[in-house]
Amino acid sequence: MSHKILLIGAGLSTTHLIDYLATEGLVNDWQITITDRDEHLAKSKAVYANTTARFIDTSNTENLNTLVAEHDIVISMLPAHLHIPVAECCLQHKKNMVTASYLSEDMKAMNEAVKQAGLIFLNEVGLDPGLDHLTAMKIIDHIKSEGHTIREFESFTGGLVAPEDDDNPWHYKFTWNPRNVVVAGQGGAVKFLQEGQYKYIPYHKVFRRTEIIDIAGYGKFEGYANRDSLKYIETYNLQDIKTMYRGTLRRPGFCKAWNVFVSLGATDDSYTLENSEHMTYRDFINTFLAYHPTDSVEIKLKYYLEIDQDETELWDRLEWLNIFKPIKIGLKNATPAQILQHILEPKWKIQEHEKDMIVMWHKFVYMDGDQRKELHGSIVVKGEDQRHTSMSKTVGLPLGIATKLILQNKIQTRGTVIPILPEFYNPILEELKGFGIEMVEKRVGI
Repeated sequence: MSHKILLIGAGLSTTHLIDYLATEGLVNDWQITITDRDEHLAKSKAVYANTTARFIDTSNTENLNTLVAEHDIVISMLPAHLHIPVAECCLQHKKNMVTASYLSEDMKAMNEAVKQAGLIFLNEVGLDPGLDHLTAMKIIDHIKSEGHTIREFESFTGGLVAPEDDDNPWHYKFTWNPRNVVVAGQGGAVKFLQEGQYKYIPYHKVFRRTEIIDIAGYGKFEGYANRDSLKYIETYNLQDIKTMYRGTLRRPGFCKAWNVFVSLGATDDSYTLENSEHMTYRDFINTFLAYHPTDSVEIKLKYYLEIDQDETELWDRLEWLNIFKPIKIGLKNATPAQILQHILEPKWKIQEHEKDMIVMWHKFVYMDGDQRKELHGSIVVKGEDQRHTSMSKTVGLPLGIATKLILQNKIQTRGTVIPILPEFYNPILEELKGFGIEMVEKRVGI
């Protein structure tokens, strides 16, 4: 049956999604409209015979209504705070909707209206959140089906650089929206459950509380806590669990060095700096340090943050970013976070020939009678190049497959939901295997 798909947003994570929709569209008679505020960007992605590019301004109600009304399903790849106007428009025109973003309270509030309209607004069906839900729930349901009780669940995901292209002391490059990396961890205390105790970490301590994870064939990673893990106790139906912890992966040493910027206040996005246009990188760092008539910026920074002389690896990471050099910033009325992003982008940019890498790791501890058992699951996916990234692949393919299942009426759930049921995880994970995305499970002897 012929269908028209509206994709709103043509950013970095849409490459594999568009490839998938266009390829499947040739078989299923789909037409895909790729829209963006940057019409040139949309046109650069509309390279298939069944794709067209259009300009969109989601703040223009008439423009948005016209486009939504002309299509059968909407995939929103906009920033999370822009989904609601799209969702309201989809509800008005009775169109299903799919996003990769977290299910917001505003979206939840639309649940009954969406159900009554016979629609599904599927959220959190990208990478993290998304692939983590699909893989975790399949294992959780399987463990429960065998009559076991799950006591601990930990889950970590990281967008990193592939080892063969890891050529800097941070062992990191931007594989998704740089702004989101700079402001990660902000917005309230991180919450999780550990050994039956509720734990809270304020933002300024998040990057000092890490744990080491070893993944066979890929070495060691460090994980830091991510957002509110507590809400997944109910989401995953794990009310008796003792540990619930979700986090983000980096290579060892990253978090301690990144904490320098957090401690300085350089990741703050809530105010602008006067005279930022004429500042240098060195001036920017000095802005956060006490005045001293003779001490250098380097000395003041070490004293203020109590950085020991023998912490050479941390210091090498800072110097490699050129933060002590008199390089002009040139950004007018910029926030500290905007300036830090400006400094980082040229140093952490993935080059055209370079590959990124997605790493996901789950840990399950469950009771088989009175015997404690442990299961680990991991996914590692490498990108092909700067455009066909593993980030694009692991975000876009689950979105594309979910869209296909909805169009083929293979999803019966209605309302504003996330993909935690078998009707989602079974077909999506099965198809992902054909793209080399599969969780490797390992039982750990205790």
